[in-house]
Amino acid sequence: MPMQDRAAQFSPFAALTGYDDAIDETARLTGRKIELGEEAKEILDRKLQYLRDVISEKPEISVTYFVPDEKKDGGEYVTVSGNLKRIDEYERVLLLTDGKKIGMDEIIDIECELFTGDFYEGYDFRE
Repeated sequence: MPMQDRAAQFSPFAALTGYDDAIDETARLTGRKIELGEEAKEILDRKLQYLRDVISEKPEISVTYFVPDEKKDGGEYVTVSGNLKRIDEYERVLLLTDGKKIGMDEIIDIECELFTGDFYEGYDFRE
């Protein structure tokens, strides 16, 4: 028997194709979506209203939002930064100048340089 054929008989054999991938997928952790309290919702609404007023300036924002996992329950939170191009009330999305669309129902926080100290006046964050 030639050397090459002899080596082939000792190569590993995977009896359960895809089993390792299934185990890895099961072990992968996903986070749960956070439900915002009334005060946090009010602050987020106030931020969105302010951004509507200054949208012509295409303000730079950082948005933290939930991305649902495609394969299992849960997902993860991601933060993206960019300039705000438009707020689409009908589709309920923020559209950034780079084309990124962010669902308004998935957002938990928006940061912007334009949100000054007096913007938060009257809110107690010590909960």
